[in-house]
Amino acid sequence: MVKPVPAPRRTRANGQASRERILDAAAEIAGERGYEGTSINSISERSGLPASSIYWHFTDKDELIAAVIDRSFNRWADAIRAPVAVPDDAGPEQLFHLAMQRTGAAIAEFPDYLRLGLMLILEQRPEEPTARRKFLEVRRTTADRARELYQGLFADLAGNDVDSLVTLTMALADGLFVAQEVGEVELGKAFDLLATAILGAADQMRAAAASTRPRRTRAARRR
Repeated sequence: MVKPVPAPRRTRANGQASRERILDAAAEIAGERGYEGTSINSISERSGLPASSIYWHFTDKDELIAAVIDRSFNRWADAIRAPVAVPDDAGPEQLFHLAMQRTGAAIAEFPDYLRLGLMLILEQRPEEPTARRKFLEVRRTTADRARELYQGLFADLAGNDVDSLVTLTMALADGLFVAQEVGEVELGKAFDLLATAILGAADQMRAAAASTRPRRTRAARRR
């Protein structure tokens, strides 16, 4: 017996284009006014689309802002994965600097996920919205990717040291982003400084680990 094929989900003409216009408008307004200052009416006015069109794509404002964060993060992730030309004789440290510069430049190009996410975190809303959960999700993904990179680059460091480098990277990236928002730095160049800080911290961790080895050896001999 042939099973009936389910009917495809109903779509509207130019549905994807309308969705992008809505996301663009929501990103602009939320960046200007924050989560609480963003409304479906204001998004409707900015996008030129009726509220009914917005609700056709998104259940509520919370889901819409989560979609803005998700779109921006995926664009950023695609940008840092794109192949780039590197010098043939580049060593691991130079490659790390180049990777961090590209990471900063990509955040500057697609900043919405970080700008809106930090706003949501700082607002300390009593009920965690979908958008806030989305930001925490992409933040965990970013930390996991950094940890995977550092495990290869700093293979001689202990696992807790690698975790500390990931924490330091995320904290410095947040601070540099805020500095860019007030016009103090340009992220591509600033992330080169971040790379220097991470490499320096790794050297300090190696030195600290090496300084403990002789003491342990002498203690073992006394026993």
